[in-house]
Amino acid sequence: MKCDLRPLAAALLALAVAFPTAALAQAQSFSGDQRREIERIVKDYLLSNPELLQDIMSELEKRQATAEAEKHRASVSEHSAELFSSPRQVTLGNPQGDVTVVEFFDYNCSYCKRAMSDMLDLIKSDGHLKFVLKEFPVLGEGSVQAAQVAAAVRMQDPGGKKYLDFHQKLLGGRGQADRTRALAAAKDAGLDVARLEKDMASDEVKATIEESFKLADALGLNGTPSYVVGNDVVVGAVGLNSLKEKVNAARCGKPTC
Repeated sequence: MKCDLRPLAAALLALAVAFPTAALAQAQSFSGDQRREIERIVKDYLLSNPELLQDIMSELEKRQATAEAEKHRASVSEHSAELFSSPRQVTLGNPQGDVTVVEFFDYNCSYCKRAMSDMLDLIKSDGHLKFVLKEFPVLGEGSVQAAQVAAAVRMQDPGGKKYLDFHQKLLGGRGQADRTRALAAAKDAGLDVARLEKDMASDEVKATIEESFKLADALGLNGTPSYVVGNDVVVGAVGLNSLKEKVNAARCGKPTC
């Protein structure tokens, strides 16, 4: 008489989902015939209950998302000084705000263009919000040139008023952003173009862009727009409502404060 391996196979399947390493160690204690029988039982069970695979994948995705969020929070904590208080960043809104939003953007990113209105609405509607902009030129040479001009604008306008005007003109304009378009936007914003051209070649501009890339790499970012809201990383143009919910979660632990 052969022992019934079906209950054991079901237990191993559950073990494999929850604790893969432990399940592998347990399986190695069976004979070849027993392993083949367990594999057949598991296969038949999955074919008869394919919805279980969907449940397994859903649980796996949930665990992966949780692990990724924890990894992001650890990176944010490790690099908090450069993220939130770097002398090379542009700070808008309330410099003493209780919640900080950091946006990594590219002047040639179409989603960043759409997300600009989200930033402006957040700053206008939330007087306790600190908003940080970091140039992250990932879309080619024109983007790099525009970011160099932007960094030079920040050097000339630490307060950020003219920078915001420049930012809106360039990001909201038509066509590809590059050195020529960026300098034209800066001139329209009332900045000293001759000084900008000189500052663009400085070590400070180079260090500004390098810092953004190092931070993005540490956070696992590879596209724009990407945000850090409080301790959380948010990837993509998620929209105004989602950003407000993230800000509220950072402020009071709930989507609505």
